Amino acid sequence: MNDVFSRRRLINYLVRADLKKTGSDTLLGNIWWVVDPLLQMMVYVVFMGIILQRKTPDFPLFVFAAILPWKWFSSAVSDGIQSVVGREKLIKQIYFPKIVLPFATVVAGVVNFAFGLIPLTGLMLIAYQDRISAWMLLIPVVAAVQLVLSFGTATLLGAVNVFYRDVSNLARHLIRMWFYLSPVLWGQEDIARFTKDYPWLGTLIQLNPFYHLLNSYRDLVYYDRAPDWSGLFWVLVFGLLLLVLGVWTFKRLEPSFAKVL
Repeated sequence: MNDVFSRRRLINYLVRADLKKTGSDTLLGNIWWVVDPLLQMMVYVVFMGIILQRKTPDFPLFVFAAILPWKWFSSAVSDGIQSVVGREKLIKQIYFPKIVLPFATVVAGVVNFAFGLIPLTGLMLIAYQDRISAWMLLIPVVAAVQLVLSFGTATLLGAVNVFYRDVSNLARHLIRMWFYLSPVLWGQEDIARFTKDYPWLGTLIQLNPFYHLLNSYRDLVYYDRAPDWSGLFWVLVFGLLLLVLGVWTFKRLEPSFAKVL
């Protein structure tokens, strides 16, 4: 990780470039990180709340508390997979530790996630003031665990994608499947009810890191209570192991990047 910290100025430049690139082709630019999760929330509220008659109280907030961190993860991983192959000219022109590329992409995602907290705060101030509590101050703690998981995933897949370009296409479908296997639209009580007759399925679902991450965000924002610390701990352990594997793989493959690209 010394390569990352020794290139702080380069990372700062790459983060700014990623943020600028994200919003350069749209009228609203990075404001889409404020608008997009709100639009997604409206779609799911109509589908789940009106069409399927979902009776969860304050359902818009229930959904939004999970959509926002999921959007951060899916965007960070998708961009991280392309972070190396998308900088082909830069890699061939100058020498620098390439691991800063997925790192900068994930950090840019943190900035966008912070943008997304604006509509969440506004939504709660306008419509759900009774759910505002001091527990929300712990959002950065849960986000830090997610950051480790995101960096490990982006680093590992970003390195492999240089040699097998199908990784990006496969990951797009896997991330979509992962979305529906995570408690974005359903809560812990719903999952417990669905898996009552299939305990093995409930255990399998709980192995999903985002089962604990999204439920922890909801604990802070929606339920006004402490997160599941034990679940977050095991997600952090898994994220650190994935990060070690990702960095090790990246450093092993890095010398061949310029030749393959």
